[in-house]
Amino acid sequence: MGRELIALARERDDLDLALAVSGSAEDAVEGVPVADADTLPRLLVEREVDVLVDFTAPAASAEYVAACADAGVAAVVGTTGFDAEQEATLDRASETVPVLKASNFSRGIAALRRAVREAVGALPDFDVELTETHHNGKRDAPSGTANALLDDLDAERGDHPRVHGREGHQPREDGEIGVHARRAGGIPGEHEVLLGGDHEYLSLSHTALDRGVFADGALDAAAWLAGRDAGRYDFGAVINDEE
Repeated sequence: MGRELIALARERDDLDLALAVSGSAEDAVEGVPVADADTLPRLLVEREVDVLVDFTAPAASAEYVAACADAGVAAVVGTTGFDAEQEATLDRASETVPVLKASNFSRGIAALRRAVREAVGALPDFDVELTETHHNGKRDAPSGTANALLDDLDAERGDHPRVHGREGHQPREDGEIGVHARRAGGIPGEHEVLLGGDHEYLSLSHTALDRGVFADGALDAAAWLAGRDAGRYDFGAVINDEE
């Protein structure tokens, strides 16, 4: 994702790429030097950064966002899998700077979430199963996007038990939501919500064909977030161009 972000940022007229950092030694990417992540707090100030875009791991992301708060820099976070304390770090930072965190920066996923909420509300008696598929290097399961979809389902129907995979004698219980995570190859991301009735079913799905879709959406978020008031934002605000 870092390489995708650098490549796409250099093609845009609304953004100037100020710096790139990595937790491990890196050669230049697309001609852009990659600094050691330990130098980020200093570089944010020296390079007069307006907004940071982060796709790393939860512990590193929390540190980077805290550094942004100290430097007065907005933060766009695409990392998922935060624990409660790491999430609290983002909340604290948002008291000082604007922080936008999203599990997915695809406009198609945003449309899928709206469609799922509408469909679940219209089909309250249908069974629901959610399946997500990602590349074999993804660390968290279910994906952050899958969890966001599950939260949408809960918002429409109330909390329901989630069953992660099935094995052996597993008759379906009323109201439960089946959740299935698959990991294989280099798949950027697939999500499907299946709603099944007695005589029909509805399948709503999204497939990302390239990781560039997430990078481009994150850069849209960065351009939108710079200069905003402190607070927590989501990608829906970017799509709707909320003020």
